[in-house]
Amino acid sequence: MAQTAMSETYDFLFKFLVIGNAGTGKSCLLHQFIEKKFKDDSNHTIGVEFGSKIINVGGKYVKLQIWDTAGQERFRSVTRSYYRGAAGALLVYDITSRETYNALTNWLTDARMLASQSIVIILCGNKKDLDTEREVTFLEASRFAQENELMFLETSALTGENVEEAFVQCARKILNKIESGELDPERMGSGIQYGDAALRQLRSPRRTQAPNAQECGC
Repeated sequence: MAQTAMSETYDFLFKFLVIGNAGTGKSCLLHQFIEKKFKDDSNHTIGVEFGSKIINVGGKYVKLQIWDTAGQERFRSVTRSYYRGAAGALLVYDITSRETYNALTNWLTDARMLASQSIVIILCGNKKDLDTEREVTFLEASRFAQENELMFLETSALTGENVEEAFVQCARKILNKIESGELDPERMGSGIQYGDAALRQLRSPRRTQAPNAQECGC
């Protein structure tokens, strides 16, 4: 029991989305991130799947609640309802499929309109292991990411390359925005929760009397 309690101790909870066309390997990325292995028997997601994991980001423990959304058009109305209150997202395309890359603008528009303008998004060019079948160059995707203020990595759900890094980079940027005051975990729909009530007290502005109290307590 103590072990379970320890494993569930975290400083923040972030709601994440994994979005993009069907067949880009979104479910495989999530499985590789959580289970550290490739999901062989992966079928198209119907509706939404869920996974969670606690990661260490710069000394802070962050629990990611990750919603893996179906990429097929017929599930779009269902999956859109899960966008609300997401703090971060992996926007996934398949480097061997120009069609999945061309659809990125639509997914990005949905995320920023339905989740939040301040949602932190990392663009993931998946199936990096199939480089010989590539249809989208690294440079082209990198430019798209820059133009749309996205982070960018190429990943492989098969080998695990850059999979954890994608989630960690996204979480790190959210943490940085919390530290700078750009994101407020107390705001409704931020997609962020404190994992510990004591942490909230530590981050709250001190009362004006506090400095005097400290001086008197010497």
